[in-house]
Amino acid sequence: MATPQFILDIRGRAGDVLLLLPGVVMVVFDDRGRVLLNRRTDTGRWALISGIPDPGEQPAESAVREIQEETGVSAVVDRVLSVFTTEPVTYGNGDRAQYIETVLRCRAVGGEARVNDDESLDVRWFALDELPPLGPLARDRIDSALSDRPTWFAPAPAPDAALAAEGAGQRLP
Repeated sequence: MATPQFILDIRGRAGDVLLLLPGVVMVVFDDRGRVLLNRRTDTGRWALISGIPDPGEQPAESAVREIQEETGVSAVVDRVLSVFTTEPVTYGNGDRAQYIETVLRCRAVGGEARVNDDESLDVRWFALDELPPLGPLARDRIDSALSDRPTWFAPAPAPDAALAAEGAGQRLP
């Protein structure tokens, strides 16, 4: 994915330290139930459409913008599928990042799927029974988009009794 200018500006000051960044990942369906994928220029692999929100941009706004910029498809966001933090990534230049990703189910409402920027080698709609090789995370995101499962997030560990009581304004003996 092309690095947004605001991240290049941060990198100019912070160097290659680990940055915690927002990300959006979209599972986009058309009216025939096909899913939209792009073959990324950075890896050569097929992937779900994804991107980084601009400062002040809501995840849904970012999703709609990224889908249009990368694929030429106009879409709307139907619902949030999951929110989670990825494992840290180290890029070829030594920069490190970790993403808090909001995964969204989206529906195409117009446009024609095409390579629309320099981030994709190819853009296509795929029937669910004809998907190209995808990693398990992408497959799980597609499965989640097809289900009525509630929004997924990693649960926080339960606080111990003393901390819970203190937070409720109580003192334990």
